[in-house]
Amino acid sequence: MAYVNYLMVQNGTIVQTKTLKVETHLDETIEEILSFSMAQFRTTFNSQAKEILLPFGIDYSESDVAITIPGVGDKKKLLELSERNVNYFIEDLKQKERLKLEEKNADKTKLLEKIQEDLRLPALPVQIECFDNSNFQGSFPVSAMVSFKHGMPSKKDYRHFNIKTVKGINDFASMKETVFRRYKRLLAEEQPFPQLVIIDGGKGQLNAAVEALEELKATGKTTIVGLAKNEEEIFSPGEQESLKLSCNSDSLKLIRRIRDEVHRFGISFHRQKRSKGTFKNELEEIKGIGKNSIDALLKKFRSVNNNKIRTEEELSVLVGKAKAKILYDHFNRNHETTI
Repeated sequence: MAYVNYLMVQNGTIVQTKTLKVETHLDETIEEILSFSMAQFRTTFNSQAKEILLPFGIDYSESDVAITIPGVGDKKKLLELSERNVNYFIEDLKQKERLKLEEKNADKTKLLEKIQEDLRLPALPVQIECFDNSNFQGSFPVSAMVSFKHGMPSKKDYRHFNIKTVKGINDFASMKETVFRRYKRLLAEEQPFPQLVIIDGGKGQLNAAVEALEELKATGKTTIVGLAKNEEEIFSPGEQESLKLSCNSDSLKLIRRIRDEVHRFGISFHRQKRSKGTFKNELEEIKGIGKNSIDALLKKFRSVNNNKIRTEEELSVLVGKAKAKILYDHFNRNHETTI
């Protein structure tokens, strides 16, 4: 940005003053900016002045107008006054921005105080982290974590997690692994914990996250709650009854926003992985099942898990008896239980 101040002087008296805030471009010189601004001021205020005082020279097309760059005297003082006007204008803008920021921060503090009251938190939740598990077509689990500071997203603190230690789809074990890895790292780096951790899921996911903190001996470093996916009930460890906030509550609105953000972030991770070909569908690993068959199965049954629960006859309608037997034997062999 550039700032240009204009003074109109008639008979030794300042009769008009205005400061213009100009958005600049990379290839513009300061001379070009001043020339453009001067032409704009003269048009706006219908100026017919035959002399213009400037801090440096510019190309000017009107031959009957004198451009003066004063070094001393009253004209120099007028130029200095114009420069002071610009500085006052800039400082006033900064002060207004500071006031807006202070008002905004005050509103955020009130919201965080409301959440602290509603959730009965021991500390103001200046930093809130939220975890969510997701999987692609019933396979390939990943997790996502978002961080909000002072009620606003802190995207540099967002994290994606590839699940490393869990076989198959197990939301509880995946949540435990993710929470364990996140806070093991904070402990190792001696970083502060968030005041509030939200687990997007019911009691099972919450208990798994609590187990991770217990194994890290970090249970007293934060408050952790679970957010039921459907009813938006809030569960605390060891509490039988859930907390239900008013649907119009500002606290719930922020919690929903955080929950929606972790969903968005997790989905974007899946899209990124798919675009890079990182996910390998389980069906692709079955010898004798080609791409056309896989496409037909997923188009009909929508997910790998939905294919696993089909009868051999249902599968044969799409891929024929021979491939249906291969699929059925594979799925049932891999999911036998031992008594």
